[in-house]
Order: sequence, then C-alpha cells, then structure tokens
Amino acid sequence: MTAPMQTLLDQIAAKARPLAAEGKPAQYIPALARVDPTKFGMALITAEGEEFTVGDADEPFSIQSISKLFSLALAMEWVKEELWDRVDREPSGMRFNSLIQLETEHGKPRNPFINAGAIVVADALYHRRPNIEWGFRNQMRLLARDEAVTYDLEVHRSEIATGDLNRAIAFVLKAYGNLREDPLDVTRAYFKFCSMAMSARQLARAAMFLVAPQENDAAPAHGQSAPRLHALMRTCGLYDQSGEFAFQVGLPGKSGVGGGILAVDPGKYAVVAWSPPLDRYGNSIAATAALELLVQGGGA
Repeated sequence: MTAPMQTLLDQIAAKARPLAAEGKPAQYIPALARVDPTKFGMALITAEGEEFTVGDADEPFSIQSISKLFSLALAMEWVKEELWDRVDREPSGMRFNSLIQLETEHGKPRNPFINAGAIVVADALYHRRPNIEWGFRNQMRLLARDEAVTYDLEVHRSEIATGDLNRAIAFVLKAYGNLREDPLDVTRAYFKFCSMAMSARQLARAAMFLVAPQENDAAPAHGQSAPRLHALMRTCGLYDQSGEFAFQVGLPGKSGVGGGILAVDPGKYAVVAWSPPLDRYGNSIAATAALELLVQGGGA
C-alpha cells in the first residue's frame, strides 16, 4: 500500500461512496429497506492491533449473512468433521436461497454459506445447545470485545414476517433427514443470528481470529479452523459472485445483504466495509469497490 493507512481509507471512501447510487438496500426485508442508503463505513485492524476507520464505521448495522461465518466457526469447533456429512464445500453457482438446487441434490446443501447450508449449521448448534441464540450473542461480544453487541429486534421481526422461503428450505431439509430439530425452532435461531447488529469496527475486531492466532478463549477453535474458513470464504463467501470477487479483490471475504463485506488478509489485517445499496447478487456495490481499491493501494 502506497499511502499511510488513514489517508488511504479516506481516499477509498471518497471514490467508493458515490457508487452506492447504482443500487438499492435489500427490499425484501422491510427493516433493511428503510436503512439510509447514503451510509458508508470502513474499518481496518492490523495484526498488530492498530485500528483505522472512515465514515460511519461505528454505526451498528444488520450483519445478516456475515453471521454465517461465525456460526460456522462455532460448528466446526463443536461438531467437527461430522458437520461435513450434512453440508458440502462447493460453490453453488445459484441464488443463495435456491430451493431447486437443494431438492435436486437430495437435501444436502452445496456449502455452509448459502441459506440451506447455514440452516443446517444452525440446526447443529441448536441441537447441541437450545439456547444457542444467547450463546452466539455472547460469543460475538467476546470476539468484538464489546458488551454492547446485540440483536436488532426490529430486523428480527422483519425476518420472521418475511421468512417463508427459508422456512420452506428448513422443511425440505427435514424431509430429506438433514434437520434434527423442529424447522420452526431452527429458522428462528437462524433469523436471530442474521439480525445481529454490529459496526464495521466491531466486526473487524471479531474477525481477528482469522488474521492471527488468538491467545484467549474468545476465538472459535482458537484460530485452528482459520485456513479452512479462508478457503470457504474465497470460494463461497459472496454467493454466485464469489469468483468475480476472488478475481478482482483476491481476499477471503463474506458478505451480507445488510450491506457489509468482511475480508481478511491472513497475517496482516481484517477489514469491513459497509454501504447498504446492493447489486443484483445481493452484495454491496460501494463496499465491493472499496475493498478492490484497498488491495490496489487506493487506485489511480
């Protein structure tokens, strides 16, 4: 990177933020549709612990599918190799909430980052601990080093009210014997994970176990699963735009329809960019551009 980090982030924000006008916030979840589309925040934390931010980096937003990264990390620690009997590790090539692919492949989700796979992960966690909603919240508080981290109840209510397709996915999984608990209980837990509200700074802190080994009990598997998580982030982390993101940005990443994208450069830094307007794949337009500019050193 050719400029001091704070100057670089300021330059990136100036270039990326206007691109948000090309998209819209997620419309199918009412609470997300009402989010201010002009918001933009970015936070980067180095392996040495230095923190750099720009814009609305301390404003909480709904992390949505970024939560799948952290629930998967827990499942890999608790369930271990048994998890992979229930979910594959391949890119889907289809919409993240596809029922067609799930039924075609007899109830085994293509990967843990599409909705069906994340619902299986939620089932595995719920089966082990029925109060997993609070365990997951506490885990995120530990990772972010912030007791203020919690769920956005308005978003959670919106998720429940509009979540029929995800409930249908859960019932298909149950029909194929790939869900142990009640589909309605599991989807409630899944919706709760997705409604977690965190700022870009908090999320970047929470992702540090993916950057460097952690010396405390907060980190899922103390970072031992990090290389496998990196691989899944590279191949599946941005749905059916994962290949393009890998080509243009080159970092392991995970996006959410709340407008956030988390990425890591192992051994160097964790970074989160947030801007609510999305492209047709469900990924933030300005956040994607910001991360591409970051790896380019700010662009020309």
